[in-house]
Amino acid sequence: IKPAAIADYELVIRALQGALAKDTDVSRQAAAKGWRVFKAAIPDAKGNALYVHVLLPAVPGFDYRPSLLVDMLVKDLAPEMLTKYQDAFAGPPSKLDLSELANMTVAPVAPAEAVKPEIKKPEIKKPRR
Repeated sequence: IKPAAIADYELVIRALQGALAKDTDVSRQAAAKGWRVFKAAIPDAKGNALYVHVLLPAVPGFDYRPSLLVDMLVKDLAPEMLTKYQDAFAGPPSKLDLSELANMTVAPVAPAEAVKPEIKKPEIKKPRR
């Protein structure tokens, strides 16, 4: 997010947060339950603020675009704020499709491909003489 637009971006995200907190739609409630937004303490190399939206668990098929949800749910936001929000981006948002490698609160489990079932060789009987 461009340094000059941080306040605009955060205003829209907080307005969306407030709207989702009051929303009664089951799918939006489920999406909001696992949605967290983090702000990096240090800007990127170009001075832009970095925000990470973490969706754990993500609701399959749910459209998480804040601009879409704000337009749908936040009726008291000044119309120009949505434009300011969209103009705040220094570059297009990036989507990271992550899978969990380790949960540090539980003992590790070997990856499925590393676990090989024990194969017993058939016993071959030699003929008696």
